[in-house]
Amino acid sequence: MSEAAGMLPPKDAMAQVAPRGNISSSGSVVCYSPMMVTAYGIWQGVNPLEFSLPLFILQTAIIVGTTRILVLLLKPIRQPRVIAEILAGVLLGPSLMGQVEVWASTMFPVRSLLTLETVAHVGLLYFLFLVGLEMDVNVIKRSGKKALIIAVAGMALPFCIGTATSFIFRHQVSKNVHQASFLLFLGVALSVTAFPVLARILAEIKLLNSDLGRIAMSAAIVNDMCAWILLALAIAISEVNSSAFSSLWVLLSGVAFVLACFYVVRPIMWWVARRVPEGETVSDLQITLILTGVMIAGVCTDAIGIHSVFGAFVYGLVIPSGTLGVVLIEKLEDFVTGLLLPLFFAISGLRTNVTRVRDPVTVGLLVLVFIMASCAKIMGTILIAVSYTMTFRDGVALGFLMNTRGLVEMIVLNIGRDKEVLDDESFAVMVLVSVAMTALVTPVVTTVYRPARRLVGYKRRNLQRSKHDTELRMLACVHTTRNVPSIISLLELSNPTKRSPIFIYALHLVELTGRASNMLAAHHTASNQSRSTSEHIFAAFEDYEENVGGVSVQALTAVSPYQTMHEDVCVLAEDKHVSLIVLPFHKQQTVDGGMEPINASLRGFNESILSEAPCSVGILVDRGLSAAAARMANVHHVALLFFGGPDDREGLAYAWRMVENPGVCLTIVRYIPPDYTAPPMAPARQAAPPPRPPPSGAHPRATAITIVPDAAKSERQMDEEYLNEFRTRNVGNDAIMYMEQVVANSEDTLAAIRNLDSAHDLYIVGRHPGEAGSPLTSALTEWMESPELGPIGDLLVSSEFSKMVSVLVMQQYVINTPQPAVGPAMPVTDDPVRQYVTNANQRPSVQMGRGGWGGGPGGF
Repeated sequence: MSEAAGMLPPKDAMAQVAPRGNISSSGSVVCYSPMMVTAYGIWQGVNPLEFSLPLFILQTAIIVGTTRILVLLLKPIRQPRVIAEILAGVLLGPSLMGQVEVWASTMFPVRSLLTLETVAHVGLLYFLFLVGLEMDVNVIKRSGKKALIIAVAGMALPFCIGTATSFIFRHQVSKNVHQASFLLFLGVALSVTAFPVLARILAEIKLLNSDLGRIAMSAAIVNDMCAWILLALAIAISEVNSSAFSSLWVLLSGVAFVLACFYVVRPIMWWVARRVPEGETVSDLQITLILTGVMIAGVCTDAIGIHSVFGAFVYGLVIPSGTLGVVLIEKLEDFVTGLLLPLFFAISGLRTNVTRVRDPVTVGLLVLVFIMASCAKIMGTILIAVSYTMTFRDGVALGFLMNTRGLVEMIVLNIGRDKEVLDDESFAVMVLVSVAMTALVTPVVTTVYRPARRLVGYKRRNLQRSKHDTELRMLACVHTTRNVPSIISLLELSNPTKRSPIFIYALHLVELTGRASNMLAAHHTASNQSRSTSEHIFAAFEDYEENVGGVSVQALTAVSPYQTMHEDVCVLAEDKHVSLIVLPFHKQQTVDGGMEPINASLRGFNESILSEAPCSVGILVDRGLSAAAARMANVHHVALLFFGGPDDREGLAYAWRMVENPGVCLTIVRYIPPDYTAPPMAPARQAAPPPRPPPSGAHPRATAITIVPDAAKSERQMDEEYLNEFRTRNVGNDAIMYMEQVVANSEDTLAAIRNLDSAHDLYIVGRHPGEAGSPLTSALTEWMESPELGPIGDLLVSSEFSKMVSVLVMQQYVINTPQPAVGPAMPVTDDPVRQYVTNANQRPSVQMGRGGWGGGPGGF
């Protein structure tokens, strides 16, 4: 093919001649050959890679594939994806693979880079639009003085120290470039904080919901916005050949563009958003027009003289973050971040030629400048943090978080190189030290930041220990809006009154998938304009709180991968001193009454909670409990299927609380074997109820002594004592019906359960009913489809069971004692002493008598 001498590319996208066919210094020029778009086929004797489209497709596949492999390799050391994306470009570029002549000339020839760079900048344009869309302008007003001062200090100090150090060594560092522009671009690159990368790091190390995470996110948003203003300023005055008046016009035009976006485009977007009815989707025409506006905004700022990504970013800022914003994010994000954005990082890597770094003095001084600026940002953040009574460790962690580098810095460096402000050597060194700095953030923060955790244990980790007429702390996990009505129905049955209030922590669980829209959910929950799923969930709980006395709701959001989501829930439950975690079942009811899975990951999440929870757990299977007819009924019928054991006693404890509600009728069905005889009562039983604990007012030493004989009680003894106490306390209560059924084996149990009255709204069962290996449930255990529900719960929700009744499966919190346990009796009775030794061994002994069992007068 002949080269067309007159076809010069635009300056920004100019590929350069290199000795090995790669990008080189910005002084040489390449004439692009008029490549055909599609190939004629290999059977015509033509190499497909001589044509632009096959070559571009192959380049994209190689870049995306290399990026994903590096993401997987770096995942164990918890590095953000941006590191993998930049390293993939460096790996494929002239620094490594480009040294192979055949690879460089075949896969990434100079003639192909114009196409690759054009598509990469389109992807960059839309990614910056998404960043602007997900960034809340109002967060600057809400972030408070602390975040604002940290952001300003985190920009001003590195900017000043970086530019000052560069100015001192200007003759060694900024050779052959315009020095004032070099200092300005370097200052912006040194002072910026990568907001999207920071959000991903905080979510990965589970600090997004912490105080440190909230401050870092707010400060990063402010920092990011200031960085864009500085970048626009730097571009405006960096034109070497421009006059002072032209730079002034660039600035004024940029300000006019921003004002037009906020005062002309923003009202139009709000008008469009308001025209979308509640619950309906945005039309394709509206989406298309908005996405076309991204390119128009990019063209405007490019014509003004500021980079096109600035226009896309500002345009994204003015789009409302409600339904319209969510739809745009869902349509764009996966394609842009997964396919197009890696191309931009690959272009940066292809421009990074480590072999060009030859002058050790220049390299050393540039690294010194970078380290000085980074240290200035860390020290400035520490000083501000300590002045706001944060600890030194928190200040160091916050300082490193504010040093997160990423896309914005890559954009700054690329623009600086295109404007001939940075030479190849400076560009390569700055890219590599930025990668090194970002790679340090996660290990340093996880090492340094140790949140102050309360070592004082709490004792009311299950309902059996708590008095049925005192406060109940519950943690309700919500995945979708469909989970909300059933949990509210359960709360209504739980008898919330001013005498026995319920503190409910409504936790909306959002899967962390690497999507910025998911990660920023926690940060946006304070936005009163957002109509996200979290907002609908929280609004439902808050309405319930306003209409019902005795309920206090705190709405929270946790963003985490499903594999580690249970850790967030368990930590929150312990921090809030929760007695019960309520989980929705991983299947939902279909129209024909069957059960279909919602999300396969929810089952593993529920199982992890059951195995690691610091308190009791209930799994709620909604089969009509949330229906309007059931909720409006004056009388609710609840049945407790009692086989014995700690889980069934926990179910009885919850049912005891429910029966205090005048609108609840409780039926207790106890299943016993034919040869069952009531065990003798333990001689060491105390007079204070419930039967197992010591009197609350006893001396601490007496408390420890009285627990020892109780440790020898059998499960049957504890079942009888708790049932006797329940009957004694509820003598004359017509709302309670107690009945016993004799069953010899699992077949009898199945038949007895099928013969139950169908008028019930809710069944309460234990996860592990009866003694281990009991013939009453052993055969049912072998046929379980959902082990997390236990044999009885699994039976009640199976397709074989015709009655459509909701089920609550209870698991009592027990301590795993070192002794080999033949049954769960020892852990239950040994819990108070074990809990005392494990979690509160540094507390004064007098507190143990005060925080004892719920039955004593001084209990919780």
